[in-house]
Amino acid sequence: MARPEAARETLPQRGSGQLSTAIPLALLFAGLIVYASLFPFSDWSWPSHLGWLEIVRLPMPPWRDRFDMVANLLGYAPLGMLVYLAGVRSHLRWPLAWILAAGSASALSYTMEVTQQFLPGRFPSLLDWLLNTAGAVAGASLGGALQALRLIDRWQATRERWFWRRSRGALVLLPLWPVGLLFPLPLPLGLGPSWSRMQDQLVDWLLDVSWAQGLLEWVSDIPVPEDRLPEPVEALGMALGLLVPCLLAYSITRPGWRRVVAGLCLAGLGLATTTLSAALNFGPVHALSWVTPGVVPALQLGGALAVLALPVSQRLAAALGMVALALQLVIVVQAPSDPYFAMSLQAWEQGRFIRFHGLAKWVGWLWPLATLAWLGLRVASSERMPPLARR
Repeated sequence: MARPEAARETLPQRGSGQLSTAIPLALLFAGLIVYASLFPFSDWSWPSHLGWLEIVRLPMPPWRDRFDMVANLLGYAPLGMLVYLAGVRSHLRWPLAWILAAGSASALSYTMEVTQQFLPGRFPSLLDWLLNTAGAVAGASLGGALQALRLIDRWQATRERWFWRRSRGALVLLPLWPVGLLFPLPLPLGLGPSWSRMQDQLVDWLLDVSWAQGLLEWVSDIPVPEDRLPEPVEALGMALGLLVPCLLAYSITRPGWRRVVAGLCLAGLGLATTTLSAALNFGPVHALSWVTPGVVPALQLGGALAVLALPVSQRLAAALGMVALALQLVIVVQAPSDPYFAMSLQAWEQGRFIRFHGLAKWVGWLWPLATLAWLGLRVASSERMPPLARR
């Protein structure tokens, strides 16, 4: 049995200087809400037909959409819970943390609704604000219940036993990985921008910039890949798409059975999210349409590589993750758009997913770059995890 001093070393200590992961997650989630609320950030105009009182007073909408109501209710619940947890982990008393969570989320929602007055095609709604506030209150209350059940302390103790002390960046990136998978991808699990989509985005940015017409012509003249990638290259891209998040998890997790659990959870989450994306794009009947004959051996290859990497050190896992991610980006950039990919994009850009179109797209494009940067910092760090105290 361990000495009491050794046992206490495995638990989080007040004033240790270790920030809660809830803080960056709350800030990130708030940023995602701002993006989804104000997308596409264009054609801003002053509502000259409205006075100041009408601008700040939210109207009750004449219509009701069940999907929007549920989305507005559930969308702010994670923010309320994260802000509450960030508050209590920063040593606020629970009533103050609860008020901070509910009040800040409600204020953010009200600000977004008022700001939508200046965006054509977006309509402020008193009902949306009430639903957002109710969701934030529910999320903060759920956080309070988790604290009352001491599940927050148990999670913190588990984090100390499982993960590297400076793992906040990876613990933020890992939950974002499935968000990027929701956007239609040129390859299953292949996060990153294909050149065809990246070229369209660059042309859109440079089209009205007078001093950048030379750059616009240069970008437009770069040929877009049209021929399908060789099957072995496609399979490698999909395998790396499964391997990279596993290596990211390995870079902060102790070797052993914990890595097995992390790898299995990530594999299941990736497959489930890709299936959900197909169901949203083509309907529940076609949820497994992405599982083509070439996908299964690619996933088996990715799983086998993840198993082979189980015993490597954390820094080596980070280095291997950088190599795998760089190779995956090279493959995805060269992947052409296929008809199913184009149909998926049309469903997102013209259907009810328009509010999440830019959000999921940018997460999918930027996640590999952010992960590459974090893995580089992990390789540069020589800090090792302390051994577990015996119980």
